[in-house]
Amino acid sequence: MTTTGTTPTKRAATGALVGLALGDALGFPTEFNDVPGILAKCGPWREMPLPRPAIVTDDTQMTLALARGIRTATDRGRIGPLRLTRPVREEFVDWYHSPENNRAPGNTCLRACSLLNAPERDWHEASQIGSKGCGANMRVVPVGLVPGWTEEERAGAAQLQSALTHGHPTALAASDLTAHAVFLLAQGVEVTGLVGRLRSYALRQRTRYHERWLGDLWMRATSDATPESFMARGWDECLAVLDRLAAALRDPAPELDPCLATGEGWIAEEALATALHCFLLFPDEPLLALRRAACTKGDSDSIACLAGAFAGAHLGAEAWPRDWEGRIEYRDELLEFGALWDAPAP
Repeated sequence: MTTTGTTPTKRAATGALVGLALGDALGFPTEFNDVPGILAKCGPWREMPLPRPAIVTDDTQMTLALARGIRTATDRGRIGPLRLTRPVREEFVDWYHSPENNRAPGNTCLRACSLLNAPERDWHEASQIGSKGCGANMRVVPVGLVPGWTEEERAGAAQLQSALTHGHPTALAASDLTAHAVFLLAQGVEVTGLVGRLRSYALRQRTRYHERWLGDLWMRATSDATPESFMARGWDECLAVLDRLAAALRDPAPELDPCLATGEGWIAEEALATALHCFLLFPDEPLLALRRAACTKGDSDSIACLAGAFAGAHLGAEAWPRDWEGRIEYRDELLEFGALWDAPAP
């Protein structure tokens, strides 16, 4: 398997970013509703229409903020923690102040970004070490799409962007694992082996602390004696939910709410697992995967945005109907980043 980027003809980056935004828009009206309420509002879940207009949430907004920060960093040279931190921090603060930041953003992101707003403050002081909300891995998809990064660079960047707001080890691990899933799918991994590959990756990373990227973040958690034990806590929670996912897929039940098996998605590891659950129920039917994800009792926009990213990375840009793509908010910028990261390496 190469690490040089996605296949240009497949256009996995475009597919993943458009799919993320479509899932976000489809799940926005259903968030905070239970399944009976969603069915009453939207009709049968297999026929759920894309809203008009297709407005997204902070999930897509923060994904684009991270994408802008990554682009600035990579324009300056080889990616590294110092080169990445400043532009991503600036983009997160700009999002925090934006008048468009009115889509029910998470409290952890708001609290951390308000602290990042003080330029003299070390970012470690802003990180919410006790939060493993899904706000960090809902936005990490670009990290899995940038061509040419090494595994260490992807893992470090995924965990660093998480740590700027969500410093809990499970938030770090789930962000890393989400980016790795996107990367594998964009590279063409067989979906039948995806969960096993993710489990193997988690086991390899279980006690690895990326000090070059995270500094002394682990020391701010009072319950861990070593950086290795700090990270193991996060990876163990991810491994546990992957086991739940594998069990659910052995006896698939697409008509049942996936949240019943893999969690409601408000926390990082469950957002990843339930999004994967929805995608893997319908790996070659991306609209059904999105609709199943949006018709859940949990954090439906975040679940659906990640399910859409997985489906788009797997199937490419042609996964999505043109009339859906044409209605999505921030379409031009999403396509711009897709084209940038789908371009063949020079």
